[in-house]
Amino acid sequence: MQDETIVSLFWERDESAIRETEAKYSDYLKKIALNILSDFEDAKEIINETLLRAWNSIPPQRPEILRTYLGKIARQLSIDRYRSGRRKKRISSELTVSLDELGDIISGSEPEADLDEKLLGEAIDRYLKTVGPAARTAFVRRYFFADSLREIAASQGTTESKLKGVLYRTRQGLRKHLEKEGFSL
Repeated sequence: MQDETIVSLFWERDESAIRETEAKYSDYLKKIALNILSDFEDAKEIINETLLRAWNSIPPQRPEILRTYLGKIARQLSIDRYRSGRRKKRISSELTVSLDELGDIISGSEPEADLDEKLLGEAIDRYLKTVGPAARTAFVRRYFFADSLREIAASQGTTESKLKGVLYRTRQGLRKHLEKEGFSL
């Protein structure tokens, strides 16, 4: 079913919108949640919470790209769950590793808190528009979706070692860009 049709079902308050959304996007949402939480049961709960949040927010929202809209919800719910329950246990996940990598450039109390800042996000967006598509895709997959290096390297047809180099250079470029934009690092 097309996304426009699914969004229309949400607007009509037709419960089949939930079933159609789950059928089309549950694997995508589960991957986001698993990358951040590293727990299958938590990921299943995040999918359900995402569907509920979508049900409660459409309407009044009318997302143009449903996949992105749902992904943002799932990511935020996963990060919230991670913060509330996992930090104390110090369980490693791809989110922890990727935030540690970014922590080298973005200073502050906690990297994930800095990432939520609107101005910083806009500066990062501007920088990512200046790098090549492969580096941009790798950066977003690693630091937004918390994908593993192995997954990203495989999808780009490269080695993890080369990918680490690309991400390192991208982070260093971001550091310089942020310094030029007046962010204290």
